[in-house]
Amino acid sequence: MSIVIVGGNERMTCQYENICRSFGYKAKIFPKENGSMKKKMGTPDLLVLFTNTVSHKMAISAISEAKRNGTEVERIHSSSATALQNILEKRAACLA
Repeated sequence: MSIVIVGGNERMTCQYENICRSFGYKAKIFPKENGSMKKKMGTPDLLVLFTNTVSHKMAISAISEAKRNGTEVERIHSSSATALQNILEKRAACLA
């Protein structure tokens, strides 16, 4: 299972990856925009959008790509590790 995280803090990318790995997800993390999201995002199972730390342009690009692929989108205002962990725990409970 794969997850894409858009936004967040650049220094937290290792923590985001470790949290996703502990729930059995392979993570791609884009804390800032470096080119087109279309070519890099792929077809993940879940898109996590940290709305507080992402540009409007990047958010629109990520959401439109997720809609095109039929990917579920979770929006979180806070870009903390705890917020990400809570989303993944909630998702694991729904899948179990």
